[in-house]
Amino acid sequence: MKIVIIGAGNIATHLAKALQAKNVQIAQVWSYHYNNALTLAKQVNAQAIDSLNEIDQQADVCLIAVKDDAISEIAEQIKDFKGLIAHTSGAVNMEVLNGIAEHYGVFYPLQTFSKDKELSFVDIPLCLEANNEIALQTLKHLAAKLSTHSVEVNSEKRKILHLAAVFACNFTNHLYALANEVLKFNELDFAILRPLINETAAKVQHALPLAVQTGPAIRNDEQTLKKHEELLVQQPQLLEIYKTLSNSIKKTR
Repeated sequence: MKIVIIGAGNIATHLAKALQAKNVQIAQVWSYHYNNALTLAKQVNAQAIDSLNEIDQQADVCLIAVKDDAISEIAEQIKDFKGLIAHTSGAVNMEVLNGIAEHYGVFYPLQTFSKDKELSFVDIPLCLEANNEIALQTLKHLAAKLSTHSVEVNSEKRKILHLAAVFACNFTNHLYALANEVLKFNELDFAILRPLINETAAKVQHALPLAVQTGPAIRNDEQTLKKHEELLVQQPQLLEIYKTLSNSIKKTR
């Protein structure tokens, strides 16, 4: 199987490397910035291209792994591609590819990616959607090379998954950043929180989050909540977030 990768960012990089490691040929890599395409292409023994007109028409699959807002624009430029076209977005409807190719779909890895952080695809859920059985079987075949966990998810359900992932991942990471602000403001090191973060994440691997919720808000410990709020008086944005989240936790008791 020959794959063309459109994009050279976090998802594109991890997918290209993982597929190449499973003996899937990465034929070409394209990026808005040719140097980025060249960097990734060298890592996966592929050809870097600087024009979408150069796409290898003999390739079996074209994976569009670019920011959500660019998918439609990119798709319009590769209408001549004869193989399967799939995007990797969690939030974009599959039908953005309708009229672009005979066979199209979605190949969405439900995971957070950073270029410099290695990870295994074995346990990553791969959410698949396709416009016909031929496209679906192709995506399943590709997914099986990477993960033990692929599942068919339509566009509406995938949007819900993506929304939940933003709460579970992006917002949580932002809260880590805010915790670091509190620590830096008081000349403390973020590293001291890492064991706590690890234990919190470990708990929800075997229980639902509500069942393992701890802290002053769930206990309705008003004295502690008031003390925390006083500590944040000089950081009003953090104080507002603290109150909002504490009130949300109280409502789940």
